[in-house]
Amino acid sequence: MFFLLRMAFWLGLVLVLLPREKTPESEKLPQIGAAQAVQAATAAVSDMGQFCKRQPAACEVGGQAATVIGQRAEDGARKLYRIITDKRAPEPTGSIGMAETTDASPADQAPRDTLTPDDLAPGWRAPPGP
Repeated sequence: MFFLLRMAFWLGLVLVLLPREKTPESEKLPQIGAAQAVQAATAAVSDMGQFCKRQPAACEVGGQAATVIGQRAEDGARKLYRIITDKRAPEPTGSIGMAETTDASPADQAPRDTLTPDDLAPGWRAPPGP
């Protein structure tokens, strides 16, 4: 619950601080200094911190509601993930799991250790130095 309040506060602060166009209506609005805005925001945050002391029942119900909403959001995300992954056709990617289910390739069936001693001998050596 407190997370949602904090997020709403910071989002509101960002929206307030975004630059805006000068209009005749904006000139009529009261001018508030940055110090006054910070002081008011600090007072509002400290008041929110005392809310659970003043209204414990509302705070408890709000916490339970936040838990239910979080659980529903998690379930919805799982359902959406399943829908996305079920609709998508499997694509062969050549991953390790795919290699186990397919038949052996001709390269796997080829005999091993087929090099002769002539194949293993170095083809060229530098002449001995002076």
